[in-house]
Amino acid sequence: MVVRAASYLSRVANTGVRVVAPTFRSTIEFTRPIRISANLLQSRQNLQPRWVGCSRCFSTEPATKGEPVEHEFQAETRMLLDIVAKSLYSEKEVFIRELISNASDAIEKFRYLSMTGETLDEADRQTVINISTDKAFKTLTIQDNGIGMTKDELISNLGTIARSGSKAFMQNVKETGKVEAKDIIGQFGVGFYSAFMVASKIEVFSKSSVPGSTGFLWTSDGTGKYTIQEMEDVEVGTKIVIHLKPEDSEFSDENTVKDVIKKYSNFVGSDVSVNGSKTNQLKPVWLLDPKEVDEELHNDFYRYVSNAFDKPRFRLHYRTDAPMDIRALLYIPESRPGMFETSREADSGVALYCRKILIKSRAENLLPKWLRFVKGVVDSEDIPLNLSRELLQDSSLIRKLRTVLTNRILRYLQERARKEKKSFLEFYRDYGFFLKEGIVTSTEKLEKEEIGKLLRFECSSLPAGETISLPEYCDKMKAGQRDIFYLSAPSRQLAESSPYYENLRKRDLDVLFCYESYDELVLMQLMEFDKKKVTSVEKEMRQDSDEAIDTEGSLPVKDQSELSDWIKSTLGQKVAKVRATGKLDSHPCVVTVEEMAAARHFIKTQGSNFSEEQRYTILQPQFEINPAHPLIKKIAQLKTKEPKLSIALTEQLFANAMVSAGLVDDPRTMLNNINELLTMVLERNTTSSESTQPSESSDN
Repeated sequence: MVVRAASYLSRVANTGVRVVAPTFRSTIEFTRPIRISANLLQSRQNLQPRWVGCSRCFSTEPATKGEPVEHEFQAETRMLLDIVAKSLYSEKEVFIRELISNASDAIEKFRYLSMTGETLDEADRQTVINISTDKAFKTLTIQDNGIGMTKDELISNLGTIARSGSKAFMQNVKETGKVEAKDIIGQFGVGFYSAFMVASKIEVFSKSSVPGSTGFLWTSDGTGKYTIQEMEDVEVGTKIVIHLKPEDSEFSDENTVKDVIKKYSNFVGSDVSVNGSKTNQLKPVWLLDPKEVDEELHNDFYRYVSNAFDKPRFRLHYRTDAPMDIRALLYIPESRPGMFETSREADSGVALYCRKILIKSRAENLLPKWLRFVKGVVDSEDIPLNLSRELLQDSSLIRKLRTVLTNRILRYLQERARKEKKSFLEFYRDYGFFLKEGIVTSTEKLEKEEIGKLLRFECSSLPAGETISLPEYCDKMKAGQRDIFYLSAPSRQLAESSPYYENLRKRDLDVLFCYESYDELVLMQLMEFDKKKVTSVEKEMRQDSDEAIDTEGSLPVKDQSELSDWIKSTLGQKVAKVRATGKLDSHPCVVTVEEMAAARHFIKTQGSNFSEEQRYTILQPQFEINPAHPLIKKIAQLKTKEPKLSIALTEQLFANAMVSAGLVDDPRTMLNNINELLTMVLERNTTSSESTQPSESSDN
């Protein structure tokens, strides 16, 4: 007796509270703070003397009034109970979330009925959810002073699994045409039974707020039977006493319970206290009027949801009722993304709530993978959940929600690009990679174009360092121009000296310069923007007709045809076609393929898996020569006089063109041919010098 009393007395706090141990029938009352005897405490756990404040007790020990009446769950209900207790939930800790949600619902029902004029006992009471833990007896108690339950409601709500009292209440409200109770959480009627994952026995003390109601005790060990017993001195509301299994005694620890509450139930509509200490301190900021949320509150909430220490760069506070009920508060971090954030394996940064209760802290289906840098909260009453309220059902509603959120984020970023150009460019420098990933991975043409509006590139008509958007490029296009041209190069210097840029520069057409290796893949995937084709300059060069070039300074048309045939014969399977082009000026030749971006990507990622002959067969390069260039003219002269040298020159020109096109994985393969060519040039020069020496001596 002394040992059990010591355990309970050590938990007393605040004044004027009645405390009763579960096995006692008498009530001990304290009217002021008390000092517990050191001997009494040390007889329990060899504790040191200390002051123990008085905390609110959950209820007096009810006195038995009637005999317990045993009931049995139906056979199929017993099977479902076993599933709920053992298989439905992925984490045991969620039972605390479920019971707090039920308590919150009970309080919301009480508030609703009070506002609608119903006559209730203690109608002016302050509603609260109190939780107490007891390590000594391995119990967890959760009590609310909400609407409570009658005997019939205990049987229907707790004796029947998968019958939601909250859902029935909301249906009744809807049918009567009264104000909708929007803060009700429960949907499936299985949350209460999640407690059997950790409980060897559950006791539910409940008394309805309806005047003249009697208190009852519902008891079950979860094996298929339960008892209901009339009790006296039961407080209005519901108290659930969970007797924990030995292996789940961690849930009798105060800190463990507080951590679970902060994780799942930090934003429920009622105050939640654990052993007299309020636990849910944060406000559900996403449900507040955006005008009421100041910068400091945004910063605090951002750090909470993102588990970060920086500030938000941008914030989107979004509310809508159509086409879905959505309450969202989304942030873009101020800091640059790290290595783990850029990985596609990184988790989503958006948490899913339903009526202020956390459903999933990292909801993968709410936003596309490329938006994983966005942090925040989404709360929607329309989200279809499974029974455990843990997983999203794959449905058209989820796809619709995903589309609505994605489009809203894109519109927000487009607004920032117009109104805060400097801030947006800083964001683009840090997070542009994700936008480009979105274009590559998205399957929706409209979504690609919306992302495309956010892309920024340098342009040939602008000074170095200045960027332009695709809509701005389209506004500057010349009359009749139907293509958006781009050129991929490591730097602006190389872009401006590229052979592929020469023709467009002569025509005074703007070209976007892409410096990142993946930029051309992004634009290739975009394909079209504002009904205009997105075209690489290499592809534009390839689109010429095969007509012979008859310009001043060029080889005769007949010689062009003969030289093209000879080069094709010399290079063999390396080229699919050789032709003359009039689009070159200072360069002797270029190589073109059908999709240069895809070809370069293939060489970088898979080229080493194929032999040289196989690579040429796959690429099908087209060799285009400039018939007015001195090198090409010289080869035309040497091909019959000095075939060995002309062959070496031709092969070197082709190799140079392949390097210029970015289609050579390792340029060192060219060295042998360069050395041979130099040797031939030196031998030719030596021979020429020797042939001139006799004539010079005879003159002397």
